[in-house]
Amino acid sequence: MSAIAGIINFNKEPINRDYSLNMMKALEKFPADDIRVFQKDNAFLGCHAQWITPESIGEPLPFYDSERQCAITADAIIDNRDELFEKLQVDRTKRKTMPDSQLILLAYYKWGEESPKHLVGDFAFMIWDEREQKLFGARDFSGARMLYYFKNQHHIAFSTTIKPLLTLPYIKKELNEQWLAEFLAIVGMIDVADASQTVYKNIDQVPPSHSFTIVNGKVNFKQYCTLVSEGKLKLKSDDEYIEAFQHVFQQAVSSRLRTHRGIGAQLSGGLDSGSIVSFAVKELRKEGKQLHTFSYIPPRDFYDFTPPQLLPDETPLIKATVKHVGGISDHYCDFEGRDSYTEIDSFLEMMEMPYKFFENSFWLKGMFEKAQEKGMGVLLNGGRGNMSISWGSAMDYYALLLKRLQWIRLAKELNQYSRNVGGNRLRRLPYISRVAFPIIDKVFPTANHYEFPPLINPDFADRTQVFTKLKDFGMDESGWFSSNSIFKQRKSHFEEVFHWNASNTLAAKSSLMHSVWKRDPSNDIRVIRYCLSLPEDQYVHNGLDRALIRRATKGYLPDQIRLNQRVRGVQGADWVHRMAPKWDDFRKEVQQLKNNSVLLELIDKKVINESLTKVGDRANAVHATDPHYKMLMRSIIVSRYIKKFT
Repeated sequence: MSAIAGIINFNKEPINRDYSLNMMKALEKFPADDIRVFQKDNAFLGCHAQWITPESIGEPLPFYDSERQCAITADAIIDNRDELFEKLQVDRTKRKTMPDSQLILLAYYKWGEESPKHLVGDFAFMIWDEREQKLFGARDFSGARMLYYFKNQHHIAFSTTIKPLLTLPYIKKELNEQWLAEFLAIVGMIDVADASQTVYKNIDQVPPSHSFTIVNGKVNFKQYCTLVSEGKLKLKSDDEYIEAFQHVFQQAVSSRLRTHRGIGAQLSGGLDSGSIVSFAVKELRKEGKQLHTFSYIPPRDFYDFTPPQLLPDETPLIKATVKHVGGISDHYCDFEGRDSYTEIDSFLEMMEMPYKFFENSFWLKGMFEKAQEKGMGVLLNGGRGNMSISWGSAMDYYALLLKRLQWIRLAKELNQYSRNVGGNRLRRLPYISRVAFPIIDKVFPTANHYEFPPLINPDFADRTQVFTKLKDFGMDESGWFSSNSIFKQRKSHFEEVFHWNASNTLAAKSSLMHSVWKRDPSNDIRVIRYCLSLPEDQYVHNGLDRALIRRATKGYLPDQIRLNQRVRGVQGADWVHRMAPKWDDFRKEVQQLKNNSVLLELIDKKVINESLTKVGDRANAVHATDPHYKMLMRSIIVSRYIKKFT
């Protein structure tokens, strides 16, 4: 894992040494095992390296191949090493010690600009082909690593983070209004729909799943990877589907355990993290290693106001998983005294952009801190599980059966589901009918799931034409997707590249800040492609929602977790409770927003006034899901960013 940087001068002028030094100096806030640069004629590549895998220890980065006259700098962990070794016919005596960067370079020699298609893992890299005077780079399919760049007619400069680019005298620090407009208009957790934009007007980023080539100052971007399903897999039995999944999932988990440091995992009381932990321990037992788990729990004085089906404190479920799996050193973190409000400045410093996931910010950051304290090199996570390994909404699938008039099958499934979950099957039919036939909602409308007030100033929205642009991505003027179909939303999730930009920015920059690489087996491209190939009846099966992962973890997880369809964990329910000691400061800052003329050009003052009235003089924990509370926090975050970082 590394922070990388570089400059190429198209006009053949030598690189100004002060420019390269200043870029590398801007990376000094991150811990490093090694810092090196390659500087020759009109090219500079740099690497601020953190040694995570065994092969990375002592790895020369940037690496220059004098025979081929190619230099590479890379922020990468490659997971399909064995497959690549065979395809590239790498000498067996070299395989154990070959760093991932040199493996990427060999792939480039064989496949050229098609090489990213053959790589599995988390990566961002740049290759300077000196003979061809060509710069070639790529970012992994989901954008797990960051790659920002600036280009004009004379130069291209790139970096893992934004700050090094801002040290260059020819890059202006100017806010990107279009980025801000999308950020404010979209009510969900997505930051912006245009994955190539950043908050700075003159700085862009390589989108996920894209490579790019620059020759003679001309840039060519190419989307080398798409996740469109190429047809459904047809196996002979349900057991064969499960066995095939277990194989590909174990492969994904095992390949993410490659580190010379400790191995950690975020563990909740649910299926995604529990399945990853159980498959990881299975592999680690072979090597006599222990897995460390880190679990978030609310503070002791938190009063649980949530309904019975929600569980803010998942400790009993977590301990059930730990006991059943074994081989785990478990850590429970309540992060007492920390809250979303007091973490804003440090989070903005790390993110280099406004963010929306403030409810969980303090503990997401805290998990990396705890993992670093315990000497972890890898922190496993199941963040993409809901759309991959644990996909399967029963009600939406039953709506599909109703729409297809498959009455007998629907009745059987509803009977089994009601036995599992409880309650009369008939009471679920109105909801299923609304999902199956959206026209019902038009005649008899219900409240939209996203009840956020429109935060963006209408004049700013009109000036930037933001909703016209968002329409191209399937969003309407509510600031969210116009289609209520969960199947269409899943399709968009994997076909569009912007969905994971914000969360991957957090993961990549948190990893760098703490020298702990977040790794998500549920985001392995091999796992995702397998999951997308499955027929829907493998995801909802005999009254089980999320049926694939439930059946695949038989024996791996206790049935208390594996078959639990009655309660689910909810993290972040305590965010307002934690802010109580700071509530006066919070309200005072919101009051000041009403006089901030720069901010009010972006944000609707009516929303601030209305929300401020609704939140009251005291923090009320039961309003943790109230959109007015959330809109005020988003407003403060945007205001602080504009004030501190522009």
